[in-house]
Amino acid sequence: MAVVRALLGRAGDTGPAGRAGIGGEVGRSEQETAGRVLAVASVVPALAVAGWLIGGVPLVAAGAYRPVAALLLAGGLALALGAMGGRVAWRGPALAVTALQAIAVGGVASVSAVFNGLLRSEQLIVRRDPGTYAQYAVWLARHGGLPIPYDLAAFGGRPDPFLVFGSVGFYDHGGAVVPQFMPGAPVLDAVGYWAGGTQGMLWVPAVLGGLAVLVVGGVAARLVGGWWAVLAALAFAVALPVLYTSRTTFSEMPSLILLFGGLALTLDARRRPWAAALAGVVFGLAVVVRIDALRDLLPVLGAAGLVAALRGSAGRRAAYAAMGPPLAAGVLAGAGLGLWAGYTLARPYLGYLSGSVRPLLGIAAITLALAVLCGAFGPAALARLTRPPRWPGTAAAAGVALVVAAFAAWPLVATVRRVPTNPDDRMNALFIAGIQKANGLPVDPSRLYTEQTLWWVIWYLGVPAVVLATLGAAVLVRRVLRGRDLAWALPLAIIAWSTVTTLWRPAITPDHPWASRRLVPVVIPGLILLAVWGARWLRDRAARSGRTPVRPRVVAVAASLLLVVPAAVTSIGTAFTPAERGELAAIDGLCRQIPADASVLIVERATADRFTQVVRGMCGVPTAKVAAVTGDLAPPAVVRRLAAQVRAADRVPVVLAAESRQLIPYGPATLALRLRTRQDERSLVEAPDGTWSLAVDVWSVVPPPD
Repeated sequence: MAVVRALLGRAGDTGPAGRAGIGGEVGRSEQETAGRVLAVASVVPALAVAGWLIGGVPLVAAGAYRPVAALLLAGGLALALGAMGGRVAWRGPALAVTALQAIAVGGVASVSAVFNGLLRSEQLIVRRDPGTYAQYAVWLARHGGLPIPYDLAAFGGRPDPFLVFGSVGFYDHGGAVVPQFMPGAPVLDAVGYWAGGTQGMLWVPAVLGGLAVLVVGGVAARLVGGWWAVLAALAFAVALPVLYTSRTTFSEMPSLILLFGGLALTLDARRRPWAAALAGVVFGLAVVVRIDALRDLLPVLGAAGLVAALRGSAGRRAAYAAMGPPLAAGVLAGAGLGLWAGYTLARPYLGYLSGSVRPLLGIAAITLALAVLCGAFGPAALARLTRPPRWPGTAAAAGVALVVAAFAAWPLVATVRRVPTNPDDRMNALFIAGIQKANGLPVDPSRLYTEQTLWWVIWYLGVPAVVLATLGAAVLVRRVLRGRDLAWALPLAIIAWSTVTTLWRPAITPDHPWASRRLVPVVIPGLILLAVWGARWLRDRAARSGRTPVRPRVVAVAASLLLVVPAAVTSIGTAFTPAERGELAAIDGLCRQIPADASVLIVERATADRFTQVVRGMCGVPTAKVAAVTGDLAPPAVVRRLAAQVRAADRVPVVLAAESRQLIPYGPATLALRLRTRQDERSLVEAPDGTWSLAVDVWSVVPPPD
C-alpha cells in the first residue's frame, strides 16, 4: 500500500533532510518567494512548449502555420497553459531554496543557452538528422504546411522514371515529398526562423537547451533541494551530450523539457485532479516530438492505474486516487495528438519504423489495460492487504546494483552484432566499416557496439556519477517500497525504465558524439538527479555519524567536484569548437548562382542526398535527382533529355554534381559551392575529444540547347 501511495509523491517527505525537498520549511518569506519563483520558472517551459505544439501541429496539418495564425492560436494556448500550470506551481509547496540558489539555477541555465548559442552549429546540408530537421523547419516557416509539392510542370509536365524527388530524410510519398521525423521539433524551430531568419532558427536549440537546464534544476529542487539543484543543473549543463544536442536542430531537448516538465507538474499537482490532467498532457505531447517517447510514458500510465487503486480511501489517499484517471486521460490525449500528427504528417516515417512502433503500441495498450484493471479492482485488493513485508525493498536495492554490474560487464561477455538483411542495414554496415577504418580499428561492419552503452554514460558523466546514481537508486527504491521518500516513486520509475531500455537497445549508429543523443532525454538528467540525491544521502550520513562537523561539508564539496569535473574534462575537447560553420553562407552563395526560373537536376548521388531539399527549400526552385542506372552518376543521355524537357517548359536547366569532371558532358562547369569546415568526430570506442575536417563542393552547369 505504501508503494501505491508513493506514486505521485507526498509533501514534506523527501528523505533524511526533509528541509531540503518538497514542502520543507523555509525560514523567511523572501526565501519562500524564491522557491515559488523557481517552481513556476521550471514548469513554464514545458507548458509553453506544450501549448505551442497543441496549436501549431494542427495548423501545419491545415497548411496554415503562419506567423500571425501561430501567434494567435499556438501562442495563446502557450500563454494559457503557462498561466494555469504556473498557478499550480505557485500555490504548491514552496521549494526550499534561497534567493541565491534560485538565481544560481537560472544563471546556469542562462549561461548554457548563451554559450551554446554563440557556438551553435550550422548543420543545414542534409548529411544526418540535424540537416533534415533544419530543412523541415525552413519549409514550415516559409510555406506553412506539408506535404512538400514537387512541380512536374517545371520538368516537362509528365512523370519520368529517372526523375527522383525524394532524398535522404525526405520521402516521395503520394505524389509529394514528406519529411522524415515527427513534427514537434521543426514546429518549434520554425519560430526562430520567423524571428531571425535561418540564424534565428539555429539559435532555437540553444534556447531549448537552456530551458532544459532550468527544468532539470527545478525537478532537482523539488526532489533534493537547495544547492543540490544548482549542482544538478551545472552537472547537466556541462555534459558533452547536452552541449552537442543544444547546438543544432535535434529533437532531444524539447522531448526532455516535456518529460521532466511533466514530472515537475505531477509533483506540484497533488490534490488537484485537473492539474494532474495537465501534467499528463505535457507527458503525452513528448510523442509529438519523438515517437519513441511512447516507451517513456509506460511508467506514467502504470502509475495512474496504481494511484487510482486508492479509490474509496479516506483523506490523503482519496486525493491521490482522484489524480489517477485525469493523469491517464491527459497522457492519452497528448500521445493521441502525437500519433495523429505522425499518421497525418509523417506516415512514411511511421511505416519505416513499424517493426518497432507496433510492438510498442501493443505494450502501451497492455499497460493501459492493466492500469484500468488496477483502478477497477485495486480498492478491494488493498482492503485485504496487510502490512507489506520488508524484504522486497532489500531485494530491489540489490537488483539495482546487479543490473548496473551486468551492464558494466557486458563488453566482457558479449559482442553485439547484426547481420544486414535490407538496404538500410547494408548502408549502415558500410558506414560503420568506414568509421572503423578511420578509427584504426579492425573492420567488422556487423558490430553495433551496444554492449558498451553503460560505458558511454561513464565517458560523459564519470565513474563517480554512475556510482553515486547507483547508490541513490538502490537506497531510494528500498525507501519507496517501505513507504519513505514517496515523492521519488514516479521519477524513479521513469528513470529506471527508460535507462535500462535505452542502454539495452539504443537503436542508433554507434559513433560518438552522435550516439550520445540517445542518453539526453532521460538517462543523463535522470542519473544526475539520482547522483545528487546519493551525494546528499552520504552527506547526511556523515552529519549523523557524530564526528567532527566538517565531514559533511567535505563530503558535499567532494561530491560536487566528482560530479562536475569528470563531465567537464570529457567535454572540454569539443566544447569550444563549433561544427559545420559556414554552411549558411555557402548555401546562400549557391542560391545566388541559380536563376530564379531554373529547374535543378542533380546528377550525382551524394550531392543529391545532401542538396535536393536544400535547393528546393532554401533556394526556392524546383529540384530533382536524376537516377543512375549503375554507380553514382546519371546517364548523360538521360540528363540531356530532361534538360531539353525543362527548356520546353520555358525554364532554365541547371545541372549540379560534386566534381567538375562529372559535368564535362554538359559544358564548362562553375564551382557553385565550396565549403571547408569542421564536423563532429566519429568515435566508436572512446569519448570524442575533437573534430574532423569536412570538405563539400558543388559544381554547376547550364547545358546549352541541343
